[in-house]
Amino acid sequence: MDQKRLLLAIAASVGILLIFQTLNPKPPVTPAVQQPAQVQAAPGAPNAAATVPGAPTEAAVAAQRAPAERLRIDAPRVQGSLSLRGAMLDDLVLRDYHETTDRTSLLVRMLFQRDSATPYYAQWGFSAASGTRAPNADTDWTASGPVLSPATPVTLTWDNGQGLAFEIALSLDDNFMVTAEQRVRNSGAEAAQVQPWARVRRETTPPTEGFYILHEGFVGVLEGRLREQTYSDAKDEAAKHAGVAFTQETGAGWAGFTDKYFLGALAAVDPARRMTASYRHNRATGGDAWQVDFAPPAPLSVAPGATATLAVRLFAGAKEVATLDRYRDTMGIPDFDKAIDFGWFYFLTKPFFHALAWLYHLVGNFGVAILIFTLALKGLFFPLANKAYKSMARMKVLGPKMTEIKERHKDDPTKAQAEIMALYRSEKINPASGCLPILIQIPVFFALYKVLFVTIEMRHAPFFGWIHDLSAPDPTNLFNLFGLIPFDPAVYSSYFHMPAWALLMGVTMFLQQKLNPQPPDPIQAKVFAWMPVIFTFMLASMPAGLVIYWSWNNLLSIAQQYFIMQQDAGAAAEAKQRRQEIAASIRGIPAALRRLPGRMKKS
Repeated sequence: MDQKRLLLAIAASVGILLIFQTLNPKPPVTPAVQQPAQVQAAPGAPNAAATVPGAPTEAAVAAQRAPAERLRIDAPRVQGSLSLRGAMLDDLVLRDYHETTDRTSLLVRMLFQRDSATPYYAQWGFSAASGTRAPNADTDWTASGPVLSPATPVTLTWDNGQGLAFEIALSLDDNFMVTAEQRVRNSGAEAAQVQPWARVRRETTPPTEGFYILHEGFVGVLEGRLREQTYSDAKDEAAKHAGVAFTQETGAGWAGFTDKYFLGALAAVDPARRMTASYRHNRATGGDAWQVDFAPPAPLSVAPGATATLAVRLFAGAKEVATLDRYRDTMGIPDFDKAIDFGWFYFLTKPFFHALAWLYHLVGNFGVAILIFTLALKGLFFPLANKAYKSMARMKVLGPKMTEIKERHKDDPTKAQAEIMALYRSEKINPASGCLPILIQIPVFFALYKVLFVTIEMRHAPFFGWIHDLSAPDPTNLFNLFGLIPFDPAVYSSYFHMPAWALLMGVTMFLQQKLNPQPPDPIQAKVFAWMPVIFTFMLASMPAGLVIYWSWNNLLSIAQQYFIMQQDAGAAAEAKQRRQEIAASIRGIPAALRRLPGRMKKS
C-alpha cells in the first residue's frame, strides 16, 4: 500500500508539473514586417477590388488623386477615422486602455491603416455581376456628416450611374459596436443582382502570446457552436480548400479575430436571415493575409424601384466580460462571452471572475479581492481539509505499527499489504487523504489562473508596493539583489527570474509541509520535501496575482493546520483524563467489593 501511496503522490506531482509545463509559453510568433496586400475578392462574389473595365488601374489612380477623405470617429470609448475611399474603418484607438501601466503611455490602437506595417481593418462593400458597376476599394464615398458618433449616425452613398444607388448607414454605440446597414436602391428598368458583404482583415500575422492555454486567431460562434482556428491551423486548412480555412452558413452568429485582450468581429443582426461566414488565408505581398467575412449565401435580386438591405454589426474593442455579456443579452449575439478564452473550466472560471469583480467593487483592489476570495474558498473546503489533516495525523501515529508489520512479513509483501489495509480499515484511515488538499487546489488554481491571464479587467490591475500589474510576473529578482545590481539576469534564461513573492510562496509552502505529518515512506517524504523548491521555480514567471493567491493560501493552510492540531491536542488531553478517571474507577472496584460483606451484615 505504501507503494500505491507513493505512486499516487508522484502522479499528483507529475500532474501539477504537466499543468505548469502547459502553462509555460512556447516561443512567441513574431512575424517580419510585411507590406500591405492587394484587396482580395469579396466572399463568394466577383472581385470587389476590381476596377471598372477600361478605367485606369488602382495604382495609377492613387498616384493621380489626392489622399482619401476621412470620416472622423468620436465616441466615449473609441476615437479614430474611417477612410471614405473604399468604406474602410482602418483607424481606431481605445480611449480607456494604455500600452503600459504608465497612464501617460500611448493608447492601445485597435485598427491600423493599410499603409502601416500591420494593416488591420474592417470594410463594407458590394459585388455585382459583370457589366454592373459596383463600388470597390478605389471608390470615394460621400458622407452625410463630418463625424460618426453615438449621437450622429452617418450614411455613405455612391451612385454607379446605371440606376443603382449604394448606401452604407453607420451607427455607433457608447462602447465598441458599429452597426452597418448596406442598401442598394434600384431606379433602373431591370432587376439587378448584387451581393453586399462585410469583412475584417489583417494583412500580417500578428504576434501571439504563445501560450497553449490561450487561443489567438480565428474565433466565432456559428450555428450555436464555438469555432476556433489558430493562424497555423487556418493556413493549413486554407491550403487544401483554395484559400478558405472554414466556412459555415448560419443565422444568429459572429466571427472574427481574437487577441489576448481585444477582438475584431462581425455579427449577424437578423437571426432569421441566413449568412455565410468564412475564415480565409492567402499569400499577400511579402507574407500572409487573414480575413473573416459575412455575406448572403447568394446575391440579392433588386427589382426595379425596390431596395435590398443587409445589416451586419462590427465589434472592435476590449473583451470586457460585462460588455460582451450585455451585447449577448441585448443584441442576441450568441455566446459572445466565449470570445474570452475561459477554457474547459468555464463553469468555474467565469463564476470566479464574477466573484472577484464583485469583491473588487467593494474594496477597490483586485489583489485584496483575491485575498478575500481565497479566504472564502478556504472556509468552504475546511471540513474536507480538516478530515484530511486528521487522517494524516493518525497515519503518523500508525507509522511504527506499519513498520512492524512490514518487518514481520518482509518475505510476504502480499500478506503485509493485507494487514496494513486491515489496519487502515480498523482505524478508519484513508491513505490517499493526504493528497486531497493539493488535488482540490488544482482546478481552483487553474480557474483562477485563467481569470488572471485572460480577462482584461485584470490587465494593469495594481496590488500594493511594487506590484503594479497582477496579470504580469512580479518584476523583482533575487539574482540582481532586487534591483541593486543594474541588469536583468532573466534575459539569459527565465530560470534566472526569482521574484520576492515567489520566494515568499516557497517559504510558506515549506512551513506548511513542516506542520504536516511526514509520510512514513522515506521516498515519498523526499518527493514532498522537494515540492516547495519545484513550485518556487515554476511560479516565478507566473502572474503576480497567482503567486499572491498561492502564498496567501499557504498561510491560511498553516493557520488551519495549527487550529486542527490544537483541537487534536485538546481532544487527546480530554481522552487521557477520561481514561484516567475510568482507570481510577476500575481500581476502586476491589475495595468496594471488600467493603460489601460488612455493609450486608449491618443491614
